[in-house]
Amino acid sequence: MPTPFIMPKMDMDQESVIINEWLKQEGDSVEKGEPVIVIETDKITSEVEAPASGTLARILYANNEEAPVTQVVAYILEEGETEADLPEAPGESEPKAGTAVKQDVSDEPAEKPRKSATPIAVRMAKAENIDLDKVPAQGDRITKDDVEAYLASVDRVEPRVQVPATPAARRLASEEGVSLGEVTGSGPRGRVQADDVRATAARVAAPQPVPQPKLSAGQTLPLSSIRKRIADRMTASYQSTPHIYLTVEVDMLEAEESRKRMNQLAGEPSISITAYLVRLVAWALKRHPLLNATLEDDQIKLWEEVNIGIATALDEGLIVPVVHHADQLSAVEINLRMRELAQKARAGTLAREEIQGGTFTISNLGMYGVDSFTAIINPPQSAILAVGTVRRKPVVVDAEDTVMVRPMMMLTLGADHRVVDGAVAASFLADMVKAIETPELLLI
Repeated sequence: MPTPFIMPKMDMDQESVIINEWLKQEGDSVEKGEPVIVIETDKITSEVEAPASGTLARILYANNEEAPVTQVVAYILEEGETEADLPEAPGESEPKAGTAVKQDVSDEPAEKPRKSATPIAVRMAKAENIDLDKVPAQGDRITKDDVEAYLASVDRVEPRVQVPATPAARRLASEEGVSLGEVTGSGPRGRVQADDVRATAARVAAPQPVPQPKLSAGQTLPLSSIRKRIADRMTASYQSTPHIYLTVEVDMLEAEESRKRMNQLAGEPSISITAYLVRLVAWALKRHPLLNATLEDDQIKLWEEVNIGIATALDEGLIVPVVHHADQLSAVEINLRMRELAQKARAGTLAREEIQGGTFTISNLGMYGVDSFTAIINPPQSAILAVGTVRRKPVVVDAEDTVMVRPMMMLTLGADHRVVDGAVAASFLADMVKAIETPELLLI
């Protein structure tokens, strides 16, 4: 029986992906685990592997077309199977032979009937903004090969007005203010990819930041796809998860001195405060497993791995790359991994596994001067830590009421009250304060 090739989810709330390129065509042999499709989401570009070995058949979505996740996008035939073994395809919209067609009896001249075309050909024509009536058909109806041949012939004679580009590339070009006509495409038949736009934007960027368009009252702004995904996900989390928030103020003097000594020993690049905190959070999570858990079907699943997501702001929205096995890494290793993930996030080249599997999230807005804030839990996790800025202020430091100026920072823990009680959350924060103010605890 033919094996359905099902498009996997790239993220928990993913609904569709853009098929960037089929690496194999219908009739090609494929091996299980071999990359067959390059897909693109709002977050990453990734390869999808074949679920079985055999012959690729009945591709249902063409290059640069949006395909739903968890749905069949093609089939793989086993040895000895033919296309006759494939499930019956859904009926097409054109009338079958012998079906009466309503005639136009008005005085206006009848519109020229459109040619019959396969669904893939129709979608390709729509994506390329071409008229199917102009495409010569080699058989009874227009196929994908006919459209590709027509595109090739048009490109040889006179370049089309509309530059071939993926939807993600068009969106990015609009946001970056880049003309697609200035971009050299690296995709099939010179199609412009999102990475091509990013490279052009970086190459032609002016030394000074380009002023953003001024917003005025009454203006209506379109909700981008990534902003819609963020809105839907955060709304669902806030409405379905009873959040509790606890805030503590912590003295950062010992942490600053500790980080300074570590940087002297480790050299460049300097360990960031966030990387330092990731190491401490990983230590605290091993002591408080309910903060490193997920509620599933009325059961609390305690994760063995400590995978900490770092909320990262991009121009088009928010993304949370994950430092996997953070409890097994040194602060230096965490820092290097975070820098690598941040670079990939800004370049749009994060792999699927680099944004999946998070068990806890840290959101740091200290670099923006924010003292404290509450963050929405990143589902299906049970907690998130919001980190504020470090401010030097006078505080009482001992029992004799001695006042000294110290670097102080606010930490706010958001927790799922279905999983975590207030006392458990408070205990986690207390250990975080101890670890920050006495780093030697990690060595005991």
